[in-house]
Amino acid sequence: MTCVTGLRERWNDLLPDAAALADDLVARYRVDDRRAYREQYLQGVLDALGVLDQLSTDPTAVYLAAWFHRAVHEPGGRPAADAEASAVLAEQKLPSYGVTSTRTAEVARLVRLTVTSASPDAGPNADVLLDAVNATLAGPSYAVHAAELRRDGDDRVTTVKQRHAAVRELLDGPIYRTQLGRDRYDAAARANLARELELLDAEIPAPWRGWRRAALIGVAAVSPLVAAFAAFVATDTRWQSSIRAESAWRPGLLCVLALVAVPLLFAGARRSDRWARIGTGLVTVAAAAGLVVAIVLIPDHTASNGPGERVPLVVVSLALLLLGGLAAFVSASLTGPLPAPNRGQLLAGATAAALVVAATVFVAAPIGREYVLSANERVTGTTAPEAAELRSELTGRIAWESPASSLRAEAVGVPTRYGIAIARQTGSVELLAPGTGDVLWRYSRADSDDRPKLSVTGGGRFVLAEFDDIGYLLLDAATGHRAAAWPRGTRDHTLENADPLLTGEQVAKGSDKLRGVNDDGEARWTFEPGRCTSITATATADTVVTFLNRSCGDATDEMTALDLETGKQLWSRPADWVGDTEVTVDDLVIGVEARAGSRGTLVALEARSGEVAWRWPLPAAWTCNSKVVSAGQQVVLLNCPSAASRSTAVVATVVDARTGELAWQQTVPGFVGKDVAVTTDARVVWLQETGRACDLMVLGQTGQRRVTLPEGIVCRRGVHAAGNQVLVSGENAVIALQ
Repeated sequence: MTCVTGLRERWNDLLPDAAALADDLVARYRVDDRRAYREQYLQGVLDALGVLDQLSTDPTAVYLAAWFHRAVHEPGGRPAADAEASAVLAEQKLPSYGVTSTRTAEVARLVRLTVTSASPDAGPNADVLLDAVNATLAGPSYAVHAAELRRDGDDRVTTVKQRHAAVRELLDGPIYRTQLGRDRYDAAARANLARELELLDAEIPAPWRGWRRAALIGVAAVSPLVAAFAAFVATDTRWQSSIRAESAWRPGLLCVLALVAVPLLFAGARRSDRWARIGTGLVTVAAAAGLVVAIVLIPDHTASNGPGERVPLVVVSLALLLLGGLAAFVSASLTGPLPAPNRGQLLAGATAAALVVAATVFVAAPIGREYVLSANERVTGTTAPEAAELRSELTGRIAWESPASSLRAEAVGVPTRYGIAIARQTGSVELLAPGTGDVLWRYSRADSDDRPKLSVTGGGRFVLAEFDDIGYLLLDAATGHRAAAWPRGTRDHTLENADPLLTGEQVAKGSDKLRGVNDDGEARWTFEPGRCTSITATATADTVVTFLNRSCGDATDEMTALDLETGKQLWSRPADWVGDTEVTVDDLVIGVEARAGSRGTLVALEARSGEVAWRWPLPAAWTCNSKVVSAGQQVVLLNCPSAASRSTAVVATVVDARTGELAWQQTVPGFVGKDVAVTTDARVVWLQETGRACDLMVLGQTGQRRVTLPEGIVCRRGVHAAGNQVLVSGENAVIALQ
């Protein structure tokens, strides 16, 4: 009764001659079936208006709107429908009591705004009324009012869910529109809403509630951990590619700071107070500043210098630290407590953490490697046309000289469709025109001083360069531009066959592996023959033939054929092949097979079926291990004719690879060591020192001849065959013989 009397007194001050209207309105707020928005609620709104009405331009209209804004209320109904009905009631009643049409319209407008998202320019009257309505959120009896709201709906579960969404929306945004309202009510309102949210969290079965914040916490916890790992890896790398040894204290310090940030960001992300925002904000600012400094200090790209692997690692580490700081700061800026743990939070946190790790490993790391590869490489020259094959007649004259761009000029060359690819000592590859020796293009790296190992693949269209400290790079033989960089994990793999591509991997525990790989180094299949088995392999256009050497147990050595495209096993048979003698010619695999009581037999197998195509027995008098080399459509065998002539004579045998018939055989005095080359037309050449001079020994179908070479050729650097063209080295030049 006291509350009703107080309401009537407030009304008399507003419209003294409208007692009947006051009685009607008070009765509406006291109706028995009304479970929420009762007279205590109206009293609280009017009390707040007593504080805020000074900010309005029409206090009377604001007070009337407060009286009417919940005059019509259907339990379980929609707030928008209640507000519309209440506004219509004001439009019907107020003119009868002398309220002007302008003020009546303003009252109706304000009533309708109490359930809509009013725009910021709704006016001072709207600001005051809405702040007064929301002042009930800060009252000491708010818990009672909130309970009444939850009882007001017909369906308890639906009502609680809707209320949870409304409370969450209030906490996530500004509650009050006036500065006076914020100063007076904001802190208490947020505390009341946070307590209500805890009650709602406990009441609603919500396996996903809080998943967004859990994801932020997962990012905040894992990002600095991954950042610390990246910084740790950076301690063993270089900032500049031209500097071989650099101090590790800077990335080491970054690693320590990232580890310190892990508990700081994790704890800050789980809290919602001012200190949590300050702490996470400081980490964010520090990481951003460090990232800017690191980017500014990235070395310039020059022919002899470039960014080392430390650059992307440090940048990624700082970026991850920045990401973790931002995630923690955003999480700490969310108001309200973290909901009780549930499956959704666990899944969201784990997924977010996994995404950070996956993005680092599968996105950032490849981008960083590509950046270092690109920043340290330089390609000069023009596109080379397809070159005609040339033949050195070996007359003792020089066809051309190509001055070296490095300290050494060893002619480690391989023939391609477009010219002769030469590996230089200072981490560079050059393509020389076979007719002139002119450099058509040069590929060089600032981050390598080692001479790469070269192989030709793709039918002569690509050069595969193996750099000791970088790995395998596939170069376009026509332009010199890098076509692909093989994955970092292939750096320690051996190249078993270049065309088509096969790689091997030796494993300390378990089975060695053979892989069929694409041009980009990605494996199509992996073959594992088991423990205690070493693998060598060769391949034809469609078949891989492996040679498995068993080193433990009673298992015998064997040959196994695999499909080149799929790795599927085609056939297997025991093998007694001697050494690394196998070569391929078209669809045949040819090698020396040992036989009891004989020096062995040269055997040709059909690679696809494993059937023997032909055999050629080695003479019993031969006592050396045969060197087998393919030469076009022929096979060249080098051996010694007898035990007595192991170091004084050599026998060269050339067999037709298609039929196994002897093409020619020559026995000549001399000794053939490892540095021997065989041309495509089956000429065997090697260098022999004679005092200060250097002679070229040529062994062919017509016998052996000695060719005196001009001065300046260095014997110890050997001779190389690029198809039918013969290359030697000078002190500072690659030399093609005429």
